[in-house]
Amino acid sequence: MFLSDDINHDKLSAMTVPQLKQLCKELRGCILHTTIKNGGHLSSNLGVVELTVALHSVFDVNGGDKILWDVGHQSYAHKLLTGRYSRFDTLRRKGGVSGFQRPEESSADAFVSGHSSTSVSAAYGISEAMRLRGENGAVAAVVGDGALTGGMVYEALNNAGKTASNLTLVLNDNAMSISKNKGALARYLAHIRSTKKYYRAKENVKTALSAVPLLGKPLEEFITDAKRLLKQTLYNSSNMFENLGFTYIGPVNGHNLEDLIEALSVAKYVNRPCIVHVFTQKGKGFKPAEENPGKYHAISKGGAAVEYNSDELFAPRTYSEAFGQELVRIGKKDKRVCAITAAMKYAVGLNYFKDFFPARFYDAGIAEQHSVTFAAGLSAGGMLPVFAVYSTFLQRGFDQIIHDCAIENTHITLAVDRAGFVGEDGETHQGIFDVPMLRSIPNTTIFSPASFDELRICLDRAIYDTEGIAAVRYPKGSEFSEIPERFKGSLAPVCDFYYSGKNSAVLAVTYGRASLNCAEACEKSGADLLRLVKINPLPDEIVGIAKKYDRVVFFEEGSKNGGVGENLAVELMGAECNTSVEIVAVNGGFVPAATVEEQFEMYGLSVGKMTERLNKK
Repeated sequence: MFLSDDINHDKLSAMTVPQLKQLCKELRGCILHTTIKNGGHLSSNLGVVELTVALHSVFDVNGGDKILWDVGHQSYAHKLLTGRYSRFDTLRRKGGVSGFQRPEESSADAFVSGHSSTSVSAAYGISEAMRLRGENGAVAAVVGDGALTGGMVYEALNNAGKTASNLTLVLNDNAMSISKNKGALARYLAHIRSTKKYYRAKENVKTALSAVPLLGKPLEEFITDAKRLLKQTLYNSSNMFENLGFTYIGPVNGHNLEDLIEALSVAKYVNRPCIVHVFTQKGKGFKPAEENPGKYHAISKGGAAVEYNSDELFAPRTYSEAFGQELVRIGKKDKRVCAITAAMKYAVGLNYFKDFFPARFYDAGIAEQHSVTFAAGLSAGGMLPVFAVYSTFLQRGFDQIIHDCAIENTHITLAVDRAGFVGEDGETHQGIFDVPMLRSIPNTTIFSPASFDELRICLDRAIYDTEGIAAVRYPKGSEFSEIPERFKGSLAPVCDFYYSGKNSAVLAVTYGRASLNCAEACEKSGADLLRLVKINPLPDEIVGIAKKYDRVVFFEEGSKNGGVGENLAVELMGAECNTSVEIVAVNGGFVPAATVEEQFEMYGLSVGKMTERLNKK
């Protein structure tokens, strides 16, 4: 057994290839076992095991080097090789190891990385800071080919190629070919160009030519031009990365440890901006994930248990699936309905729509900004676009929602998945900011259903009964597993709101997933219940209902600042009433990884905490 907390760069660099292969086997076993037990990102992590071992064999994160991951969800092996093996069973649990890179957790995590297409900019900045401060060390960033669909990468590449820093970008290519190298000779030259001998020979020739009087410089330029012409002929096109100023190394087999270590050593050796192009297989070592990497991109607790010969079962039907199946029903009746995803068709439930209506389905790649404006263009052309996106990723399209949709009152529907607490994914993925963000934008209607049936009503209303931007936000996971008979009335599907007045002096107000807890807390405390479905703009009747009470307690699974509770409080102030308003929500800061139940308890939204707050005098 080689995997332990004290494994480091020195030990890795001293291992033989057979020993490194055994270490890779141990890493895969640990990742697979832990991810099935705790949930998490599976395919991507299994695919980069050899790459991670090679990176840590070449780059020393304890000796001044830095390694960044884009996206950080593929950093499980990195964590296991940087002192977190004994704690890895706490992955994605409250107070445990994060599912993403997190500098607060370890100095080996160079930069927080929950969203895609950011690592090149961050790595370039870190490498420049090291150079300016006179620090030794190299910076490596792993960028997936999917991240190249995000425009921020190209902005960074356009600048980073000019740096004098020791910067290596590893293009982890597991789906598409960036450079179409053709023929045995091209492959042979690619291999030669990935060795230190090649670069040492180049430097020796260049030094020798420079020493020749008169003819040295012209001869050097002639050879350089001839080499460029030959390379373009062999590769059938110029290399985009070299045109941007990078030395291109590869392509390299991303599961061949010897080739990887040699190529990465070359990149570090040349001491200038380099691209190391590697090919990997997502899900490597676990056949179901190899055959369907999209399905096993991220799994819930027990999510791959059947294939792993475990007794645990798959998770129940989710809001994402309910949304996807309802959109198919709508799409069958109306050929104007189109669906857009940002490289997450399985995660957001649009795989169903793609199967039925491939001509009206669009996967834009990791490009949320483009997706919003593309939806606006579809709408301007007479279609009814629905963009399904996680709440945390919708943040990236804020400018486009304002500029390309709201100003012209363009009608698009945003299906905001993973709204509210998302549990174990941690700070970067919590869906607590979509409400303040969308509420601040004119011409925006927001619905927050509390059940699958209500989701169907809200989606239909968003598409057909609104103008401008319509958002339907819903949580991760399944609906209430079992609703006690006495609460079914308060949770029956409605259009705008549900109100149950019993002449109490206290009114509890909430929406979405917190509704069942709030209904139970109202029963225990005797408070009246107002459950919102349309949360922006507030229905006209809401202020009139609320101002009749001495106290209004608003329970909100999201940010207090800019939330619906603050909106109601402002409206009541304008109504010149004596009602006091208390808001129980996330009051500043970011929500850490924990189970959703733990997060509800932490932020005062459990039944017990709600009851205690309502009973407060």
